[in-house]
Amino acid sequence: MNGIVYIVGAGPGDPELITVKALKILKIADVIIYDRLVPQELLEGLNAELIYVGKGLGDAKLQDYINELLVRKAKEGKKVVRLKGGDPFVFGRGEEECIYVLRHGIKCEIVPGVTSAIAVPTYARIPVTSRLVESSSGFTVITGTTKDGGLISEEYIPRKGTIIILMGIHVIDELTKVLMKVRSGKEKVAVIEKGTTKQQRVFTGTLNELSKIIKREGVKSPAVIVIGETVSLMDLLTLKKEM
Repeated sequence: MNGIVYIVGAGPGDPELITVKALKILKIADVIIYDRLVPQELLEGLNAELIYVGKGLGDAKLQDYINELLVRKAKEGKKVVRLKGGDPFVFGRGEEECIYVLRHGIKCEIVPGVTSAIAVPTYARIPVTSRLVESSSGFTVITGTTKDGGLISEEYIPRKGTIIILMGIHVIDELTKVLMKVRSGKEKVAVIEKGTTKQQRVFTGTLNELSKIIKREGVKSPAVIVIGETVSLMDLLTLKKEM
């Protein structure tokens, strides 16, 4: 008999931000196929075969391999967990993997995860919406590049509200030019590297300084970019040290 595949979100980086349901599934798993951004602490002490499939940008062949691996292991009658950073349905390809598994007649369950798009700004004390500032009654999450590796079009960039950008560091020069066509260069921005972890770093400035900030500070992926006036609330939400 076929086994089952679980597409599971591991959360944004802090291992304590995984859900209780996800932890229960990890403990019963026979195989865990995991990504680069999965906290290693979550894998310790588990009685499962661990398979690392961390991949670089645009590695389509590896994605095909992952899809086939999920099916092959499940056809061996095993409980297979596909463990992904953040939420599997937020630029995570979780839906593609689930569809592939279902097409091969194998049961697939989805376990949501805490997405970095909201959790990372929150850890940096930046709300994605707030009644305390104008133009923040909504937020938009975008990715730096499209499926085929091209730059995201300006039509996906809203003129108002908070913008959260995932996977945009590697194209920051081109991305900033696109953003500046729609948004003011004076708008507040924050760049959060390795958010929710002990290595978290946060840098702030304005949109026209965004590319310079990232290069000057040597920011590396994973990093989340926040654009909008809610960035200004970070100081109000931080306890000041006594002089």
